[in-house]
Amino acid sequence: MTHDKITDRITDQLSDPTGAMAEATISHLGELRDRFAERATTAGLVDVGYRTVDSPFGPLLVAATAVGVVRIAFDMEGHDAVLATLAERISPRIIRPTGGLGAASTLDDAARELTEYFDGRRQRFALPLDLRLTRGFRRSVVEHLPEIGYGRTASYAAIAAAVGHPAAVRAVGSACATNPLPVVIPCHRVVRSDGTIGAYLGGSDAKRALLSMEHASAEYRPAEAPARRAH
Repeated sequence: MTHDKITDRITDQLSDPTGAMAEATISHLGELRDRFAERATTAGLVDVGYRTVDSPFGPLLVAATAVGVVRIAFDMEGHDAVLATLAERISPRIIRPTGGLGAASTLDDAARELTEYFDGRRQRFALPLDLRLTRGFRRSVVEHLPEIGYGRTASYAAIAAAVGHPAAVRAVGSACATNPLPVVIPCHRVVRSDGTIGAYLGGSDAKRALLSMEHASAEYRPAEAPARRAH
């Protein structure tokens, strides 16, 4: 292709950004992105992979490391802001992987299990988890939360007592509010002592809907195998 023809092609594309040429360019860029993601994953150059998963409350951002799922975020948290935080706290080598290697495989498993959960076909998650984003007392709370059974609730005060700090009721609330893995680690099952639902990362409506869904289906589904131990 001559220089003039190349120039004419670029000019046509710029003058008609919504035309077939622009669509072909966008498609080509998508292919290049997927190829880059696949090669980066194969070469072990990705520290955090991510994807989105549909939910009744909008798209969920799901991020995973080589250890396991490290972050789940509601749309209202701002996915770009969450990714920026992951880049700061874990690694800037973040990508949306393709294929079934490394984090991509974990992300595919997470998408499947989340879909099953929202469809009422799963009571317990069996995903590897990476809890590096929570530490100290908050981590002890987060690690205890899966012990609250599907379709059940526990008060903030009860959780504080269960982790050995009965006076730390507000700190339990803070731990739930900063839970890096909502839904999978069920902070939505923690309610106030008076029975009101309290705050939630995904909003009070989402928390109420999750509790209602679990309560409605808990009696009709057998318990599943325990979740894998988090790291």
